[in-house]
Amino acid sequence: MASESRLYTFSQETKDHLRKFRLGTSRANEPQAVIYLIDKTTLEIKQDEDKTVYKKLQDIGDDLPDHSPRFVLLSYPLTLPSGRLSVPYVMLFYLPPTCNSELRMLYASAKELMRNTAEVGKVIEIESADDVVGLPQQLGAA
Repeated sequence: MASESRLYTFSQETKDHLRKFRLGTSRANEPQAVIYLIDKTTLEIKQDEDKTVYKKLQDIGDDLPDHSPRFVLLSYPLTLPSGRLSVPYVMLFYLPPTCNSELRMLYASAKELMRNTAEVGKVIEIESADDVVGLPQQLGAA
């Protein structure tokens, strides 16, 4: 991880937002998600330009690009079979099969650094925007 932390950067604003988002969603009553990308020029990992906090899985899927990877941080409240409320905090590693190999390598090599910096509990790899809608089943089995 030491080499990744020298290659990729996070602004202090991004680090603060990651922490605030993680802490703010831990008791959320509705799904919350944010999309992160890597700036190819500066290799800075930052929140998507529009800084939207998504509340619906369908909206996340609609905003994911067809040919470029993304990291999506997701807090998704669900009721376990025992009746207890759980709010898993996961990172979706969106890697569409149509993206070029340069972008695949760029995002794959930053995945663990993003996971550790965002302090997520689990990484779920998805290949299409349609996979986002099926997440509740995956999270319930987590």
